[in-house]
Amino acid sequence: MTLTVDLVLLTIRNGELQVLLVRRGIPPFQGEWALPGGFVLESEDLAEAAARELREETGVDPAAGHFEQLATYGAPGRDPRGRVVTVAYLALLPDLPAPVAGSDAAGASWRPIAAGDPLAFDHARILADGWERARAKLEYTPLATAFCPPVFTIAELRAVYETVWCTKLDPRNFHRKVTGAENFVEPTGESTIRDRGRPAQLYRRGTATLLHPALLRP
Repeated sequence: MTLTVDLVLLTIRNGELQVLLVRRGIPPFQGEWALPGGFVLESEDLAEAAARELREETGVDPAAGHFEQLATYGAPGRDPRGRVVTVAYLALLPDLPAPVAGSDAAGASWRPIAAGDPLAFDHARILADGWERARAKLEYTPLATAFCPPVFTIAELRAVYETVWCTKLDPRNFHRKVTGAENFVEPTGESTIRDRGRPAQLYRRGTATLLHPALLRP
């Protein structure tokens, strides 16, 4: 049995939820889109292998965003090369520059999830599971801030929720819920000029690890 790691790397670019995909340069599935990943080395544990792949594919350290183990996938036949079990990891990251393809990839690109690109192996299922994990976590944790720069407006935070949840939210109601959730966000005491020249207060992530009360999806 062979062990691999696969990465579901999500970010928001140009107002869209996007995932990092690589164009496979070798068989199997040569020329098709796939999630980035690779084999676990003999000297690595799973988290080390996943962190290495993240650095190689994006140049980003896992500490730069949110990084967690998603699930294990080991269905017989999921990989035509033989019995391969993969452990998937989910990363939620702020907007990143264009990626550089790894040694066994023909190309790498941020692709909108809405594009529904066909994926190699069982990566469509892994991506769907990662997206749903992100959607759920935005309800009860402050992880939406992982998509934001260090300081942000409430409108920018709302845009994250709307993008990941694929829905529109009432601005006033959202503002009330976010600022009412204990230690979700903290005001910086500064403001910035955004749309239509109106000043908007800036916030940073607070100390909460769970949201009380939760922000439930419509």
